[in-house]
Amino acid sequence: MDPISEFCGKVVLISGGARNIGRELARLFVREGANVVVNSRSARPQLQETVDLANQAAAHGGKAVACVADITRGVDVARLVDTTMQQFNRIDILINNAVQHANKPFMQLTFEDWHGTLAVALDGAFRLTQACAPHLTRAGGGSIINMGGLFGHMPSSGRAATAAAKAGLAGFTRALAVELAPNNINVNYVSPGPANTERDEPFSFDLKRIPMGRFAEVTEIAAMVRLLCSHDGRYITGQSVHINGGLFLNS
Repeated sequence: MDPISEFCGKVVLISGGARNIGRELARLFVREGANVVVNSRSARPQLQETVDLANQAAAHGGKAVACVADITRGVDVARLVDTTMQQFNRIDILINNAVQHANKPFMQLTFEDWHGTLAVALDGAFRLTQACAPHLTRAGGGSIINMGGLFGHMPSSGRAATAAAKAGLAGFTRALAVELAPNNINVNYVSPGPANTERDEPFSFDLKRIPMGRFAEVTEIAAMVRLLCSHDGRYITGQSVHINGGLFLNS
């Protein structure tokens, strides 16, 4: 039998968790015995697939449930957090993973494109963190992970909105780390580079730019998140952790 995980009985809330990194995080924490609320803006098939896959991996009483909510709307955020508390009566880990991309040259970028990207990645993280932090405090402390991205740190044409949102999220992380530390809450920013994920648009990248010569696997990204939320990682806070095989070094 597997040893009982330190995450057994903990409650994890993941925004934007319907696929890719969010899906792997749901699977990992349910496998570790945690109860996981997986959020998506709409009830698309991928959301239920994620919950089903996570529950297939369940161990030590953990389970996953879905909750459809638009984190750019305060009323939806309140409902998402209330649903989590009604289901599991606590929140220990918040993972701000939701993202919206607007991949256009700057002069073609509309204000709606710009604001939509910031509203999901940055405003959504603000709303959800402010709603969840009191519950983490009442649980005795916990962890907040803000999922960043390479474009917040390396320049790239056509990524102005994403770069602004992710760079803002890194600053938000540092500020929260200082402010929430007295509540025994550590806050970190995990910044993946190119990864083997499902994509909405064709993607090409020169692997020669990556010193390790390959894309990340979502399991590797999830493993870092697990570490930062674990007992061994609780003294780590306010950090931007880059997972990109050395690509950031070539910027």
